[in-house]
Amino acid sequence: MSSFKENLLRKIQIDETVKKLAAGIGPPDSGLKIDKTMLRGLLETGPRKFRKERDLELYVLEDAQGSGNILVLDNELAVYKTTPEDIALRKSPTVREMVSIRNVFKILNDKDVMVSKREDSLETVRKECIAMLDFSFDAADFEAIEKDGADSLKNGYADGVIESLSLFRKLLGYVPAPKAFHSGNHYIIGKSEKKESGELLFGPVAVYSFIHNSLKLIERQISSLAKDRIAVLLKTEKSDAQDGLQDASTGKEKGLLQGAGVFAYLREETVRRLGRSGTFRM
Repeated sequence: MSSFKENLLRKIQIDETVKKLAAGIGPPDSGLKIDKTMLRGLLETGPRKFRKERDLELYVLEDAQGSGNILVLDNELAVYKTTPEDIALRKSPTVREMVSIRNVFKILNDKDVMVSKREDSLETVRKECIAMLDFSFDAADFEAIEKDGADSLKNGYADGVIESLSLFRKLLGYVPAPKAFHSGNHYIIGKSEKKESGELLFGPVAVYSFIHNSLKLIERQISSLAKDRIAVLLKTEKSDAQDGLQDASTGKEKGLLQGAGVFAYLREETVRRLGRSGTFRM
């Protein structure tokens, strides 16, 4: 049985895969082509069963009544409520089948059986794959993510630091740094709030430096209109690197946390938001 962390990582992976697949979807005359290999891999982790019908790749989801909800793997990515045989007739008819006027009407118009297509179908697949994962948690799950992050920071393992930050980002509803706060060689996440005026407030915000293997968290909000907004995010970088940042006792000073204390803060905020046990809602 997969752990809460493994399932949450899988959810993040599914979302990223769907985002990449969506970039390959467009109108018939756009020239865009969906990555079928990537989509097959995603579908294999979901509830649909593969079926080959003539030259068509079908992924069938049987409902309680035994009727088929069928996705056709092609650039249109249509989902139909019908049988595999009917889909074969409509999308890959033989010459003999096209002689029938009744069949011609079916071939020219599939609106009577089509459920969705393109982006809507892809979103359906995303939800189906995520629905198969168990997101039940208790406080120990958050503590494990905190420990993994702190250990990775101590050992200079950037991928592990990013993994733990990404998990807390998902749990807390944080976002990657908006364009106004982006800085190269850093992984930046935080809470974003947009005002009616267009001003963006970003914070609390966590900043990880790949170069210095340093991690800090600024609790206050920073305005996108502030000319020194990037400097505020990065101003303590040199001292961070010198201090090592492995000791959570660096503590809190003027709304600033450093090192392993950042993961402790994120864990506490997660417990405050979600409780000590329950089921994480997507």
